[in-house]
Amino acid sequence: MLAAFTFNTAENLPVGLLELISQSLRVSVSAVGLLVTGYGVMVAVTSLPLAHVTRAVPRRHVLTALLAALVVSSLVAALATSYGLLLVARLLTALAQALFWAVMGPVAVGLFAPEVRGRVVGALSLAGSLALVLGVPAGTWLGQQSDWQVPVAVLAGLGLVSLVTIAVLLPTSCPEEEHAAYGTSPDARRFGTVLAAGTLSATGAFAGYTYIVTFLGDVSGFSPSTVSALFVVFGVACLAGVSLTGVLLDRVPHAALTTAVATQAVGMLGLYAAGARPVAAVVFLVLMGGALGPVFMTTQNEMLHCAPGRTDIALAANSGAYNAGIAAGAALGGVVLQLADVRGAFLVGGLLAVGACAVLLGGRLPGAPLHAPTASSRLTACADETDVTSLSQPHPTDLGR
Repeated sequence: MLAAFTFNTAENLPVGLLELISQSLRVSVSAVGLLVTGYGVMVAVTSLPLAHVTRAVPRRHVLTALLAALVVSSLVAALATSYGLLLVARLLTALAQALFWAVMGPVAVGLFAPEVRGRVVGALSLAGSLALVLGVPAGTWLGQQSDWQVPVAVLAGLGLVSLVTIAVLLPTSCPEEEHAAYGTSPDARRFGTVLAAGTLSATGAFAGYTYIVTFLGDVSGFSPSTVSALFVVFGVACLAGVSLTGVLLDRVPHAALTTAVATQAVGMLGLYAAGARPVAAVVFLVLMGGALGPVFMTTQNEMLHCAPGRTDIALAANSGAYNAGIAAGAALGGVVLQLADVRGAFLVGGLLAVGACAVLLGGRLPGAPLHAPTASSRLTACADETDVTSLSQPHPTDLGR
């Protein structure tokens, strides 16, 4: 949980330090913004290849190496005196995070009984959400009180604590032998359905969320200080949504995903239709915030069940697709903003969420689940090849990216 909190804080911290970094390194604010955009693109592109390359390496060694990369890259970033060096350090952190999310889930849930896997995923997601509610605001405040390098260096310290703990306490085992190495109910069609729905949902969410400040100011009429307060409300709603969903994951995993995506659709379309009314804007903003975290969380949980091959490969595919959706959503929202107005971005985002719901509901039609690997096949040597062809080719009847 501490590692998840640290990685998510590292990813989003530049958002709160834009002005400070811009002034310190004498670059434009938009250039500093690329530190976040480039980070997301790197995660999207490298998640699946890295997971495939390291599929036979014991997970304790992988996690230790990833956290070592986080510590080193954070220290390099804190000492950077040029924009180029800071960008290189950020991309190294992104490389580590791209694989971290794929490996972390199976390792953590494998330490517990299968019937409580949802609660474990919920705990990890809660830590990740805390990064936005607590980590980034605290890092922003610390940077304002001192310098932007200080909170970045603190992240190196947090990463070091996680590194030592995992290196000392986590058992060493062959990935093939871990309890959560394979899905509990392998189903290639369900995998494709969840992957497509998650990507559509992410694209829709960030088509609007990227421009939420503009919406709340221009459409809802809130003052800048009120918009800042509403960001806190949005973060708390996200945290509450993750906490509530974590309780339901083990009981109704499929319904939890559909409910989260539907709630996102209602929130975004509600903002489009009634966002000019301040009270209604707050209500629908809370609904959108309450769905943002649970959507990714529930897709990750689904991957632990329906992965047609190794769960780490499936989780890497899901993380990569979600980050690709984030980048595509931000770009799509910018295009809509130029062609129409900011309300149009939320309309398009809401319609994409509705499309994600349709994909999920359509995916409930009878499919052809794959058989789970036998016990003997799971105990083969770590270097055995894993067939990932089906992971990169969703079912043709599912909506693609």
